[in-house]
Amino acid sequence: MIRPAVPSDETAIRECAERAYARYVPLIGRKPAPMVADFATQIAKGEVFVATDDRDSLQGFIVFYAEGGHILLENMAVLPRAAGRGLGTALISFCENAARERGLGAVHLYTNEKMTENLSIYPRLGYTEVERRVEDGFKRVYFEKTLA
Repeated sequence: MIRPAVPSDETAIRECAERAYARYVPLIGRKPAPMVADFATQIAKGEVFVATDDRDSLQGFIVFYAEGGHILLENMAVLPRAAGRGLGTALISFCENAARERGLGAVHLYTNEKMTENLSIYPRLGYTEVERRVEDGFKRVYFEKTLA
């Protein structure tokens, strides 16, 4: 089930981000941006959605919001123990459906160039690489997907 995050989810969201992104710290040389996000503010703004199992235990989350004529998918993470079950794809589909429901024609996202598996996953989901640039000291790769 995917539902809006509530303040009591913040600790589990933060733990999920820590576990999901920990393997990238040595590659990037510091914590990636999703590990230090202000989840409390994002939850309060209604930008965070959580994926839970049948016991309402958090398995992953996604952060997105409208920006101009598109949705910016800012962060998505799945607990390592829940990886490989299609949960990430389900969260991205949820984001894309939210964009359609809001009348927005595209989803934009970025990833760190050191997160090499993402560089092949996003194109398989219909995303096109549009730019690479250094931002906040991170080497980011930007993708977008036009929605039908």
